[in-house]
Amino acid sequence: MAKLQEWPEIQAYALERGLQVIGVDEAGRGPLCGPVVAGAALLNQPNTVEGLACSKTLTAKKRDTLAAEIQQHAKACAVAQATVEEIDQLNILQASLLAMWRAVDSVLEQTGLKPEECLIAVDGNKLPKWPYRAIAVVKGDTKIPAISAASILAKVARDEWCKTQALQYPQYELDIHMGYPTARHMALLAEHGATQLHRKSFRPVREALEREQQNLSF
Repeated sequence: MAKLQEWPEIQAYALERGLQVIGVDEAGRGPLCGPVVAGAALLNQPNTVEGLACSKTLTAKKRDTLAAEIQQHAKACAVAQATVEEIDQLNILQASLLAMWRAVDSVLEQTGLKPEECLIAVDGNKLPKWPYRAIAVVKGDTKIPAISAASILAKVARDEWCKTQALQYPQYELDIHMGYPTARHMALLAEHGATQLHRKSFRPVREALEREQQNLSF
């Protein structure tokens, strides 16, 4: 099963065994602040949502439109997150996998499906240690419709978080760089210091906090 990487063969594998394919992806592993968000989607077969693709290749407007269509037409879908505190405690990879687990659990709760009735297709090359039959699909968000849908849901939710927080912390311009370590964000971090939204386990944030501490000691 680990060799399955293309949608036709994954679809055939699931069909032969009566499994429901749930796609999973995350958004927000790279930013310096905020939660990491995971999406999970169980689509109808045949899929009725047109235009699904990797969220990174779509405009924000197109992502918003598709997210609404996914929520309306998918059999089930969910968004979950791991908090900044969990990221700092666990590390970003394990926090991402935790968010994925939560999103999948939510889809199962919505549908009443049991773990043995599902095949979880995860974008990337890592799988959580969970009770689900699952496959990791490299670049799955470009090949597997359900993973594409999950990536869109996660990205839209993560961007909405940034826009909301930008209202409370306008000096950090989170609605522009979305928390990523751009030159502008790094400059603003150096100017204003870190907030409670920032991930203290990430080196640029840790260094900003150390600078603040040094300044206080003088």
